[in-house]
Amino acid sequence: MFESRLLNSGACSAALAALVLLAGCAVGPAYVRPAPPPVTGYTARVGPAQSRPHRHVPTQHFQYGRSPRVRWWRHFHSRVIDALVNQALRNNPGLHAAEATLREAHYALRADQGIFFPQVSLGLSGERSRSSGAGSGGVFQPPIFNLYTGQVSVSYYPDIFGLNHLLTDQGRAEEAVARDELHAARLTLEGNVLNTLFDWIALRREVASQVRTIDDQRTLLSLVRKRYHLGADSELDVLTQQTELASSDAALPPLESARDQAAHLLAVYLGEFPAQARHLGQLGFRAIYLPRHLPVTLPSTLVRLRPDILAAESQLRAANAVVGQRVAALYPLIELTAGGGVESNSWHTLFDPASRIWDLGAALAMPLFDGGTLEAEKQEAVESYRALFADYQSVVLNAFANVADALRALEHDSSTLAAETHALHAARRAFRLVKVEYRSGAVNYLSVLASETALETARVGYVQAQARRYTDTVALYVALGGNRLPTASHRPSHTLRAPEEVRP
Repeated sequence: MFESRLLNSGACSAALAALVLLAGCAVGPAYVRPAPPPVTGYTARVGPAQSRPHRHVPTQHFQYGRSPRVRWWRHFHSRVIDALVNQALRNNPGLHAAEATLREAHYALRADQGIFFPQVSLGLSGERSRSSGAGSGGVFQPPIFNLYTGQVSVSYYPDIFGLNHLLTDQGRAEEAVARDELHAARLTLEGNVLNTLFDWIALRREVASQVRTIDDQRTLLSLVRKRYHLGADSELDVLTQQTELASSDAALPPLESARDQAAHLLAVYLGEFPAQARHLGQLGFRAIYLPRHLPVTLPSTLVRLRPDILAAESQLRAANAVVGQRVAALYPLIELTAGGGVESNSWHTLFDPASRIWDLGAALAMPLFDGGTLEAEKQEAVESYRALFADYQSVVLNAFANVADALRALEHDSSTLAAETHALHAARRAFRLVKVEYRSGAVNYLSVLASETALETARVGYVQAQARRYTDTVALYVALGGNRLPTASHRPSHTLRAPEEVRP
């Protein structure tokens, strides 16, 4: 705020006319939205348009040029998943914090937009005072004064050089950052809920497989003992089988602990305490549909969909607005003020014509010499923009790597599952045959032990391969931006260029 100066009506008119003439002199940097990446695909080579087909393994087809639909998790056709994700979106505290941050940014923007309007204030005061009689040598009794004042004051900063618009441009960009970060937090939460659920299912099945392995080993230990008593096997064979059984028993508690930890983590995502973790029963992968047709957004569209990319771009807009503010600080700052009211020694005459007061004022402040501070602050803002632009490029590169990784993983997951399925079936048949031959004495204990180990490995490998198809499918949806829909591009009051092209 500058001190008001009293001007006559002619001077005020001249000042206002000068301000109108200056209205076209807006300054500030210009911003060009980063161009889409100059690539048409996500991987170096042209890959297959679907996961590799195998017998008894569902094929997943990639639909290039399509984006995920809203509520992408519904592609899994599971009411349990729908209920879990909806509960997480309602109750997760981290999401509530992101929502509050967005509202905070919104109200900060509304506060910044007040600068476009005159600031009007009302002041009322009443004063009764008595001065000292020391100035008259104590001869005269000092009078007692009453002073009553009522005044309305108006101040206004005309946006001559665009500073007001640049301030609000920064506020809009910061609101957009908060909005995009909210979408990113929501997308991350949705993916975490599904992945944690799939981890829980896989761990529960691994526990069940381990229990079956322990049962098989107990049965085999009983058989080895019988053969030992008959003299067909040695005591070493019995001790070896006992060791295998003990090792399998020891491996079970860590699996159960990991399963329970997954359930606790899922409860936290849902906004619940671990003691409130919901009972999912015998939910398995057979009850959850694996999406057969997967969308693959075009690269030029991905940068307009992924919330982390949009948030990084909004940070660029905010940084460019700061550069504009630093440029505008090199130009004059103008303030218009006006006031009117009444002032009197008696409230009886407060509204008499002679008690009226008013003032009009205009003030201009312009930096003449600051030792290079303002220019250095402008360059500081330019370098900040360049750093954020490099961060934006990193975000885009990582986003494309996420999509490429998910696509290649899905292409190979079907082959892995097919191989693990074949291995499991073969290991089961081999273990059944070797047990029969072992009872008849056709093979020794080492053959049984090798077959038993192969079956245990095949069981775990099959479960993990099946779970990986689901988690990699989730990874693709998340990498593509989930359910984020394209929004209209932000159009600031000034066209913003890259800092290298900034000219006052």
